[in-house]
Order: sequence, then structure tokens, then C-alpha cells
Amino acid sequence: MPESNDGGRKLRDATRLVWAGRDKSLTGPFVNPPVIHASTVLFDSADAFASYRSRYTYARRGNPTTEALETALTELEHAEGTVLCPSGLSACATALLSCLSSGDQLLMVDTVYDPVRYIARTLLARMGVETVFYAPLIGSGIAGLLTERTRAVYLESPGSMTFEVQDLPAIAAAARTHGAVTLFDNTWATPVNLKPLDHGADLAIEAGTKYVGGHSDVSIGSVSANAATWPDLKKTHGTLGLHVAPDDVFLALRGLRTMAVRLERHAKSAREVATFLSDQRVVEQVLYPPLEDDPGHAIWQRDMAGAGGLMGVVFDGWDAQRIKSFVDALTLFGLGSSWGGYESLVAFTDPARHRSATAWTRGIVVRLFIGLEDPADLIADIKQAIERSGRDS
Repeated sequence: MPESNDGGRKLRDATRLVWAGRDKSLTGPFVNPPVIHASTVLFDSADAFASYRSRYTYARRGNPTTEALETALTELEHAEGTVLCPSGLSACATALLSCLSSGDQLLMVDTVYDPVRYIARTLLARMGVETVFYAPLIGSGIAGLLTERTRAVYLESPGSMTFEVQDLPAIAAAARTHGAVTLFDNTWATPVNLKPLDHGADLAIEAGTKYVGGHSDVSIGSVSANAATWPDLKKTHGTLGLHVAPDDVFLALRGLRTMAVRLERHAKSAREVATFLSDQRVVEQVLYPPLEDDPGHAIWQRDMAGAGGLMGVVFDGWDAQRIKSFVDALTLFGLGSSWGGYESLVAFTDPARHRSATAWTRGIVVRLFIGLEDPADLIADIKQAIERSGRDS
């Protein structure tokens, strides 16, 4: 891959997405790397086998297909190295296990993706790790929670379902003074719009199932590490025996190449939908950091280069039945978990059930993912669903 262009200038991310991980020693004259299906790697000699220092040693430890995606993500994240995991949640767990031991304390944001909270309350608790949940807007105030036992601080920003934006640089700086590792779930922004390691994080987690894959047909996750945390991450990943099937890696690589243009379209359409919703009298608030009146807008604007298509909506005084009527009335939004594909999706939950350090008193949040459909059609669909839900409730 060329390191620069136009007189030595560094390549921009849109260009890197096309070129990263394309090693001619692996691809030959072809654009894409081969999809290698293999479990066994053969060595040329007894000395080579004894040293175990070949480029590839065992399928679980990597092959040309996985190497291409690992290299591409490492370049995009400005990282020392990247490991691939079978899902986003697996990536979260692997990152946590790489930096925590019995007797340690973990600080975790209260707005975290609930399955990650479950990891803290079950697996980590059984290991003897204490988890303290903290308010997402704590910023540099997190210094007051750090103790000599704190080994890691886990951020997800914007927050799951409620979209609070955290002050990553301030939190990471405080954590570093106490020798704690900062982990950042970057799935919402992706490395195109935010590079957590450049803002002080030590580990950047991506649920590649979302925007990296981009087509709702693959489950994959990744963790990218800086130089200080890379050895422990690599060792933990290998010890757990984690491996992603080559066909899934191929799908993720294919999606990665178009991620920049898809994100741009998602963000443009989401802004139109969010603006429409903000003007509706039945809407109390749209939870979308790019909106100027969003509480997290200033930090989003300072730290991130863009956005995607995921937002939350709080309807004014709507009970559960009317929200269900609204969801059922939508025709262009699939009802299901996940997001990041080409199609629009809707989901809903009451965040109060998943909070312990902060209170959520505003009821059910409807989460909308704005896909690649024409935003005018999506707005029309939302409008008719609002009208129908009022008649049917």
C-alpha cells in the first residue's frame, strides 16, 4: 500500500479503506485476498516447525484472509495490532479479559450495552473483579472514583439507547495517571469518524457486525490496541482460542471498502429524519448528537469527524401500547436487533431497567436506524405510523 500521495501527504481514510490490507504478496494480481479454508499449516522443515516462526503457523493464529482485515483495521485505528472475534460482544469480553485479574476494580459507564453489563455482573464477578458503574457525563470527575485497585475504565459513546456522549480525552487522562487501561466501544462512530487511540484510549472495540459488514449478513468483532496493551490482548485472544471463519472475514473486508460512502449517506439521511422528528409535537426529544440542541453535541463536534444513522426518540407521554402501535405501523423499518446494514430498523426498550448509577425517568426509547433508503420515503412512513398509532391507541 502506498504510504502517501500528492507530494507526500498522508492518505485520508476514504483512500485507506480502499488500499489497507491489500498485500500483493498475498493477493498477487487480484484485488481481493484469497479466502483460505484450512485448519493445518505445513512447515518446510523440522527446524521451521521447531522454531514456530513462520508467517503462518496454525489456522487459528491467522491466515492471508484474516491478516488482510487485521492489517486494514490496524491502519484505520492507528493501532499497534488488531484481533478478530466472532461477534462484537466477544470483542468486548476479550478486551476486558486482556486487562483484568482477580481483585481488580473496573469502572464501567452506566449507559453501556446491556450484554456487556451482564459480563461484568457474571463472568467478571466470578473472577473476583469488582465493577463500579459511573454516570456517562462524569468527564474528568472520574478521578474521584479511581482507586489503587482500578485497572480499567470502560466507555461506550454515545451511550447505548440514550446516546450520551462521553469526554474520552478527559477520562483517559485521569485513568492513565492511575495506571488504568481505557477501553472504548467505538461501534457508533467507527474509526472513520473517531480514532479512540488518538484521544487517549488504549483499546478500541468495534462490533464489525454493524457498519464494517454493512449488509446484515456477518457477525464479527475486533479489538485494536496501542503498543502498551497489544501484547496482553494478543496473548488473551490466543489463549481463548478465538477465530473467525474466512468467509465471514471476506464479507467484512468487502463491507469495509465501502464504509465511508455508506456512513456519509446514513448520516445525511439520519439528519433529515432527526430534523423532521424534532419538529413533531408528539416528540419530546430526538437523541442524536449531531443535532445542535443535543446535550452531547459540543463534545461530538469536538472529537468526531461525522456520524452514522443510529438515533433514539422519546415520545411525549406515549405509553407502551401506543409505542407498540407506532412500531407495528411502520412499513419500511424492520423490527429487530442490530443495525448498521443497508436497511432501516426499529427497536425499543425502557433504559431504566439497565441503569444503576444514574436514573432514567423518561420511559421507553424508540431506537431508529436510518438505512440507505430515500429519506423522504422514511419520513413519510414515520409520519403515517405516528398518525395511525394515535388512531389505534
